[in-house]
Amino acid sequence: MREADYVVVGAGSAGCAVAARLAEIPGATVVLLEAGGRARNPWLHIPIGYAKTMYHPTLSWNLKTAGEPELHGRQVNWPRGRVLGGSSAINGLIYIRGQAADYDHWRQLGCTGWSFEDVLPYFRAAEDNERGEDALHGQGGPLAVSDMRDRNPISAAFIEAGQQLGFAYNDDFNGPEQEGVGWFQVTARNGLRCSSATAYLKPARPNLTVLPNAPARRLIIEGGRCVGVEYADGQVVRARREVVLSGGAIHSPQLLMLSGIGDGAHLQAMGIETRHHLPGVGRNLQDHFQARMVFRANAPVTFNDVANSLWGKLRTGMEFALKRTGPLTFSAGTAGLFARVMPQSATPDVQFHFIPFSADGPGKGLHKFSGFTMSVCQLRPESRGTITLASPDPTAQAHIQANYLSEKFDRDCMVAGLHLTRKLAATPALARWIAAEHLPGPAAQGDAGMLEHARAQGTTIFHPSGTCRMGDVVDERLRLRGIEGLRVADASIMPTVVSGNTNAACIMIGEKCAAMMREDAQQRMAA
Repeated sequence: MREADYVVVGAGSAGCAVAARLAEIPGATVVLLEAGGRARNPWLHIPIGYAKTMYHPTLSWNLKTAGEPELHGRQVNWPRGRVLGGSSAINGLIYIRGQAADYDHWRQLGCTGWSFEDVLPYFRAAEDNERGEDALHGQGGPLAVSDMRDRNPISAAFIEAGQQLGFAYNDDFNGPEQEGVGWFQVTARNGLRCSSATAYLKPARPNLTVLPNAPARRLIIEGGRCVGVEYADGQVVRARREVVLSGGAIHSPQLLMLSGIGDGAHLQAMGIETRHHLPGVGRNLQDHFQARMVFRANAPVTFNDVANSLWGKLRTGMEFALKRTGPLTFSAGTAGLFARVMPQSATPDVQFHFIPFSADGPGKGLHKFSGFTMSVCQLRPESRGTITLASPDPTAQAHIQANYLSEKFDRDCMVAGLHLTRKLAATPALARWIAAEHLPGPAAQGDAGMLEHARAQGTTIFHPSGTCRMGDVVDERLRLRGIEGLRVADASIMPTVVSGNTNAACIMIGEKCAAMMREDAQQRMAA
């Protein structure tokens, strides 16, 4: 049996930050458990490698939702990282914090200490932005943030198209305003991915023990307190001070329920003894839903042309090896647009990812023709889903019901976003590059056609959150309500999903959680 002051479950975006910062406490020992292995696959470090790792048989959990009622009963693939770094090791690298209004809304919901002014110091502490330090950005932190290293002409045409429709050029989506069109920044250093594991677990710390291939099976609860974690094949690590659960929006509520913490009726149905009735566990599931439109290009200006040519592959590989530039540095979107498409929205309600290549879906082989993709996702969905247990077996997948498009507002917002996609394609800047609309094609017309396309082809953009909601399941210091010695720090604590990609926010949550734990430890010592 192992023992440490702190035990962190899950070496993902938040978990690595929590563990590393706790290890800075003088004299404290920390154990970090991760179900996956070490990041030895080279594609984990090459930015465009996400296309090869997202659905990898061992690097991803390869989850699926249940049949989605508004998507013709389709199951939606939910890849989640199963490796040191978690989903930050297989994601699209885009660095977006969300809007200041997102965090101010959390504060308005009663989450004291979570306004944008409150969380900004933790974003800055995490960040090592190659542009330097200013009032909104940090330099010298563990997480590398850099500009796109390949500004290809078709992506530049998308930015020009946005400006032709009246959107302002935005040089920093994490600056004073999110709205506008421009280039994304990415979590990379010198052309290589900077996952949360790369950022926080290197160099090694003598008082931090990282245990890969150690899937958590249940939390150990004694006398209303979490005192440790059972993992792998019956092994145990006990925590002298606290346990932090950072398994993500699916696995954190799943582990709580497997440990007898959740809705008592559901646990009883699963044959699990209820240790603490907490019905909010697994509820409030939110995710950003995306629908893609694919266009055939009339010139060999896309990555499809490179990837489908032996010479193109060789040239691209040499460019990356020698200069760390070129298409291998692509993220899951080189340029972006944040826009308002609903009349009642005061801030952007949709996000576009412009991708200078095309495929039948994320992680699938590229088309044989020259093609590019414009993907639009709704930023603040009103639909809510659930995570429940499908089985008391800890190795079984949880039951995921996302309930995409179950609310009319979400359907209307997606339809408006798809109409805006066609308007972008029709601008002089982009139209000159387009031979034809490949998906959904000219047969899809009007609101009904756009909604049918979303229902038939739409999918996750990989941002599940909200299932251990702050204010309900955890308090504002991320302590689980009703159980001592246990906190949750990951996307599951978000009361509402942030307006953008979630990795940066999860790392901030990890930073803030560790800071609060250090404050509490200092107060105990002073008492």
